[in-house]
Amino acid sequence: MKKIVLGIVSVGLLSLGACQTMKEAKNVAELGVSFAWKDSHRCSSVSPAFKIASVPSGTKTLKFWMTDLQVTSFTHGGGSVEYKGSGDIPEGAFGYTGPCPPSGSHQYEFKVTAINAAGDTVLGRGTAMRPFPPQ
Repeated sequence: MKKIVLGIVSVGLLSLGACQTMKEAKNVAELGVSFAWKDSHRCSSVSPAFKIASVPSGTKTLKFWMTDLQVTSFTHGGGSVEYKGSGDIPEGAFGYTGPCPPSGSHQYEFKVTAINAAGDTVLGRGTAMRPFPPQ
């Protein structure tokens, strides 16, 4: 009986940590986000290169998340990159499940979030969409 109770308590504590929400800055900046696909990005875990503009001061981390707008239930994931003052994010800066539409072209959206050094406040947000394969 004790093992079951401890198991439930552990799961509950883990869930509380996973549900932590971030605060929003008073004036969340609008990030400029651009990227371009290469044919080699098909079904690859190598992320494309990005240009991120209007990154607010105090940003420590840029978080990326990709969604296939035709199959939103498929999780492509994303990654985090330490922001060092340049909005030029190189190809392969983070791993994720790249675009791999079964047929035709799908529209993909990247969401980028600028996070402060403490990791608890959103300072900026931006999105960019492109079809894959590139047209």
